[in-house]
Amino acid sequence: MSLRPSPIGTELLDDWTADAAEVETSLGNIARANRLFGGLAAVRRGLAQVIQPSYRGPLTVLDVGTGAGDVPAMVQRWLGRRGVRVRSFGLERHPAAARMARASGLWTVLGCGGALPFASRSVDIVVLSQVAHHMARDGCVTLFRECGRVARLGGVIADLRRSRAAAAGFRMVAPLLGFDRHTATDGVVSLRRGFTAPELRRLTREAGLDATVRRSYGARLVAGWRTGP
Repeated sequence: MSLRPSPIGTELLDDWTADAAEVETSLGNIARANRLFGGLAAVRRGLAQVIQPSYRGPLTVLDVGTGAGDVPAMVQRWLGRRGVRVRSFGLERHPAAARMARASGLWTVLGCGGALPFASRSVDIVVLSQVAHHMARDGCVTLFRECGRVARLGGVIADLRRSRAAAAGFRMVAPLLGFDRHTATDGVVSLRRGFTAPELRRLTREAGLDATVRRSYGARLVAGWRTGP
Protein backbone atom coordinates (compact mmCIF):
# COMPACT_ATOMS: atom_id res chain seq x y z
CA MET A 1 0.00 0.00 0.00
CA SER A 2 1.35 3.43 -0.91
CA LEU A 3 1.50 6.03 1.87
CA ARG A 4 1.61 9.56 0.54
CA PRO A 5 4.92 11.26 1.50
CA SER A 6 5.13 14.57 3.31
CA PRO A 7 4.75 17.55 0.97
CA ILE A 8 7.61 19.31 2.82
CA GLY A 9 10.96 18.67 1.16
CA THR A 10 12.47 15.27 0.36
CA GLU A 11 14.79 12.91 2.25
CA LEU A 12 16.95 10.00 1.18
CA LEU A 13 14.81 7.50 3.11
CA ASP A 14 11.66 8.64 1.32
CA ASP A 15 12.87 6.63 -1.67
CA TRP A 16 12.83 2.87 -1.07
CA THR A 17 14.95 2.46 -4.24
CA ALA A 18 17.76 4.72 -2.95
CA ASP A 19 21.36 3.53 -3.16
CA ALA A 20 21.97 0.81 -0.56
CA ALA A 21 25.40 2.08 0.55
CA GLU A 22 24.08 5.62 1.08
CA VAL A 23 21.08 4.28 3.02
CA GLU A 24 23.30 2.20 5.30
CA THR A 25 25.63 5.15 5.98
CA SER A 26 22.70 7.44 6.75
CA LEU A 27 21.00 4.89 9.02
CA GLY A 28 24.22 4.45 10.98
CA ASN A 29 24.38 8.20 11.55
CA ILE A 30 20.69 8.35 12.45
CA ALA A 31 21.35 5.70 15.10
CA ARG A 32 24.10 7.95 16.52
CA ALA A 33 21.75 10.93 16.46
CA ASN A 34 19.11 8.86 18.29
CA ARG A 35 21.59 8.28 21.12
CA LEU A 36 22.83 11.88 21.24
CA PHE A 37 19.68 13.91 20.64
CA GLY A 38 16.91 12.13 22.50
CA GLY A 39 15.45 9.65 20.04
CA LEU A 40 16.04 6.59 22.21
CA ALA A 41 15.09 8.51 25.37
CA ALA A 42 11.75 9.43 23.78
CA VAL A 43 10.96 5.77 23.11
CA ARG A 44 11.85 4.84 26.69
CA ARG A 45 9.56 7.57 27.98
CA GLY A 46 6.74 6.29 25.81
CA LEU A 47 7.23 2.72 26.99
CA ALA A 48 7.12 3.93 30.59
CA GLN A 49 3.67 5.38 29.82
CA VAL A 50 2.40 2.12 28.37
CA ILE A 51 3.97 -0.62 30.52
CA GLN A 52 3.11 -0.77 34.20
CA PRO A 53 6.24 -0.74 36.44
CA SER A 54 5.14 -4.01 38.06
CA TYR A 55 4.78 -5.86 34.73
CA ARG A 56 7.17 -8.82 34.51
CA GLY A 57 5.60 -10.99 31.83
CA PRO A 58 7.24 -11.60 28.45
CA LEU A 59 6.56 -9.09 25.67
CA THR A 60 6.63 -9.10 21.90
CA VAL A 61 7.69 -5.71 20.50
CA LEU A 62 7.37 -4.67 16.85
CA ASP A 63 9.40 -1.68 15.62
CA VAL A 64 7.80 -0.30 12.45
CA GLY A 65 10.36 1.38 10.20
CA THR A 66 13.19 -0.09 12.23
CA GLY A 67 16.08 1.34 10.22
CA ALA A 68 19.37 0.01 11.60
CA GLY A 69 17.54 -1.84 14.40
CA ASP A 70 18.93 0.38 17.15
CA VAL A 71 15.54 1.07 18.76
CA PRO A 72 14.51 -2.57 19.41
CA ALA A 73 18.04 -3.34 20.64
CA MET A 74 17.68 -0.54 23.19
CA VAL A 75 14.18 -1.71 24.17
CA GLN A 76 15.44 -5.22 24.79
CA ARG A 77 18.31 -3.99 27.00
CA TRP A 78 16.18 -1.46 28.90
CA LEU A 79 13.29 -3.79 29.68
CA GLY A 80 15.70 -6.64 30.32
CA ARG A 81 17.18 -4.68 33.21
CA ARG A 82 13.66 -4.61 34.67
CA GLY A 83 13.42 -8.38 34.40
CA VAL A 84 11.09 -8.34 31.38
CA ARG A 85 11.88 -10.89 28.68
CA VAL A 86 11.42 -9.26 25.26
CA ARG A 87 11.14 -10.78 21.82
CA SER A 88 11.57 -7.90 19.40
CA PHE A 89 11.37 -7.73 15.63
CA GLY A 90 11.22 -5.03 12.99
CA LEU A 91 9.51 -4.04 9.77
CA GLU A 92 11.17 -2.14 6.93
CA ARG A 93 10.15 -1.25 3.41
CA HIS A 94 13.73 -0.54 2.23
CA PRO A 95 15.65 -3.73 1.38
CA ALA A 96 19.02 -2.21 2.39
CA ALA A 97 17.64 -1.15 5.77
CA ALA A 98 16.06 -4.57 6.31
CA ARG A 99 19.40 -6.24 5.55
CA MET A 100 21.18 -3.91 7.96
CA ALA A 101 18.69 -4.62 10.74
CA ARG A 102 18.93 -8.38 10.15
CA ALA A 103 22.74 -8.18 10.23
CA SER A 104 22.43 -6.68 13.74
CA GLY A 105 20.57 -9.83 14.82
CA LEU A 106 17.02 -8.42 14.59
CA TRP A 107 14.38 -10.59 12.92
CA THR A 108 13.05 -8.23 10.23
CA VAL A 109 10.10 -8.33 7.85
CA LEU A 110 10.11 -6.50 4.51
CA GLY A 111 6.75 -4.78 4.13
CA CYS A 112 4.69 -1.59 4.27
CA GLY A 113 3.46 0.23 7.35
CA GLY A 114 0.23 1.10 5.58
CA ALA A 115 -0.80 -2.57 5.54
CA LEU A 116 1.14 -4.32 8.28
CA PRO A 117 1.49 -8.05 7.48
CA PHE A 118 0.36 -9.13 10.96
CA ALA A 119 -2.96 -10.26 12.39
CA SER A 120 -4.96 -7.95 14.63
CA ARG A 121 -3.81 -7.95 18.28
CA SER A 122 -0.90 -10.23 17.37
CA VAL A 123 1.88 -8.11 18.93
CA ASP A 124 2.03 -6.85 22.51
CA ILE A 125 3.68 -3.46 21.90
CA VAL A 126 4.16 -1.51 18.65
CA VAL A 127 6.83 1.17 18.40
CA LEU A 128 6.90 3.80 15.64
CA SER A 129 10.00 5.94 16.01
CA GLN A 130 10.73 8.86 13.66
CA VAL A 131 8.68 7.48 10.80
CA ALA A 132 5.50 9.55 10.84
CA HIS A 133 7.13 12.83 9.79
CA HIS A 134 7.97 11.20 6.45
CA MET A 135 4.24 10.92 5.70
CA ALA A 136 1.50 13.30 4.65
CA ARG A 137 -1.19 13.71 7.29
CA ASP A 138 -3.55 11.15 5.75
CA GLY A 139 -0.65 8.70 5.57
CA CYS A 140 0.02 9.26 9.27
CA VAL A 141 -3.58 8.38 10.13
CA THR A 142 -3.41 5.17 8.08
CA LEU A 143 -0.08 4.22 9.65
CA PHE A 144 -1.27 4.95 13.20
CA ARG A 145 -4.48 2.99 12.62
CA GLU A 146 -2.48 -0.04 11.47
CA CYS A 147 -0.22 0.18 14.52
CA GLY A 148 -3.29 0.30 16.75
CA ARG A 149 -4.81 -2.67 14.96
CA VAL A 150 -1.93 -5.07 15.58
CA ALA A 151 -1.10 -3.90 19.15
CA ARG A 152 -2.53 -6.08 21.91
CA LEU A 153 -1.39 -4.00 24.91
CA GLY A 154 -0.52 -0.61 23.43
CA GLY A 155 2.08 1.36 21.55
CA VAL A 156 4.46 4.29 21.30
CA ILE A 157 4.80 6.94 18.61
CA ALA A 158 8.00 8.94 19.04
CA ASP A 159 8.69 11.69 16.55
CA LEU A 160 10.11 15.17 16.04
CA ARG A 161 8.67 18.41 17.33
CA ARG A 162 8.82 21.11 14.68
CA SER A 163 11.50 23.58 15.73
CA ARG A 164 13.48 26.21 13.80
CA ALA A 165 15.99 26.47 16.64
CA ALA A 166 16.61 22.72 16.64
CA ALA A 167 16.97 22.71 12.85
CA ALA A 168 19.55 25.53 13.01
CA GLY A 169 21.42 23.72 15.76
CA PHE A 170 21.48 20.44 13.85
CA ARG A 171 22.75 22.23 10.74
CA MET A 172 25.72 23.50 12.76
CA VAL A 173 26.64 20.30 14.63
CA ALA A 174 26.13 17.75 11.84
CA PRO A 175 29.47 18.50 10.11
CA LEU A 176 31.28 18.46 13.48
CA LEU A 177 29.91 14.96 14.15
CA GLY A 178 31.01 13.73 10.74
CA PHE A 179 27.51 13.03 9.46
CA ASP A 180 27.22 12.28 5.75
CA ARG A 181 25.65 14.88 3.47
CA HIS A 182 22.27 13.13 3.39
CA THR A 183 21.97 12.94 7.17
CA ALA A 184 23.11 16.55 7.53
CA THR A 185 20.50 17.91 5.12
CA ASP A 186 17.75 15.40 5.88
CA GLY A 187 17.91 16.15 9.61
CA VAL A 188 16.97 19.75 8.90
CA VAL A 189 14.14 18.67 6.58
CA SER A 190 12.92 16.21 9.23
CA LEU A 191 12.66 18.97 11.84
CA ARG A 192 10.71 21.11 9.36
CA ARG A 193 8.37 18.15 8.81
CA GLY A 194 7.84 17.57 12.53
CA PHE A 195 4.64 18.05 14.52
CA THR A 196 3.28 20.24 17.25
CA ALA A 197 1.75 18.42 20.21
CA PRO A 198 -1.84 19.38 19.23
CA GLU A 199 -1.22 18.18 15.65
CA LEU A 200 0.07 14.80 16.77
CA ARG A 201 -2.78 14.45 19.28
CA ARG A 202 -5.34 15.19 16.55
CA LEU A 203 -3.81 12.63 14.18
CA THR A 204 -3.82 9.90 16.81
CA ARG A 205 -7.47 10.67 17.60
CA GLU A 206 -8.36 10.42 13.90
CA ALA A 207 -6.71 7.00 13.88
CA GLY A 208 -8.84 5.89 16.83
CA LEU A 209 -6.00 5.88 19.38
CA ASP A 210 -6.59 7.25 22.86
CA ALA A 211 -2.99 8.49 23.13
CA THR A 212 -1.37 10.83 25.63
CA VAL A 213 1.07 13.18 23.88
CA ARG A 214 4.03 14.61 25.79
CA ARG A 215 7.13 16.60 24.93
CA SER A 216 10.56 15.06 25.41
CA TYR A 217 14.01 16.61 25.22
CA GLY A 218 15.80 17.10 21.92
CA ALA A 219 12.75 18.54 20.09
CA ARG A 220 10.80 15.29 20.51
CA LEU A 221 7.16 14.34 21.00
CA VAL A 222 5.94 11.05 22.45
CA ALA A 223 2.45 9.58 22.13
CA GLY A 224 1.66 6.47 24.18
CA TRP A 225 -1.59 4.51 24.25
CA ARG A 226 -2.95 1.39 25.91
CA THR A 227 -5.38 -1.06 24.37
CA GLY A 228 -5.17 -3.69 27.10
CA PRO A 229 -4.31 -4.14 30.79
